[in-house]
Amino acid sequence: MEYIYAAMLLHKASKTVDEASVKKVLEAAGVTVDDARVKALIAALDGVDIEEAIAKASVAVAAAPVAATAAPAAASAPAEKKEEKKDDGAAAAGLGALFG
Repeated sequence: MEYIYAAMLLHKASKTVDEASVKKVLEAAGVTVDDARVKALIAALDGVDIEEAIAKASVAVAAAPVAATAAPAAASAPAEKKEEKKDDGAAAAGLGALFG
């Protein structure tokens, strides 16, 4: 995560997000830098509009509370099924009394 944070910090500061800059930020933060991870990050960010990615992430985070409010409704559905099974059990017990 610290590699991504370094890239975001550089972007926010309007600096070039390249290998040397990311390494400097990580070293300043006291992180032992893995050159392969830095190269992989820079390669992954090639052609990515960071502002657009942040905007998309913001929309996903804003939608999360909506999904969380839908979860209790989904959780109540299994409870209704359990009640139906209890009714089936009571009916089966009554039928058992008919056959001795």
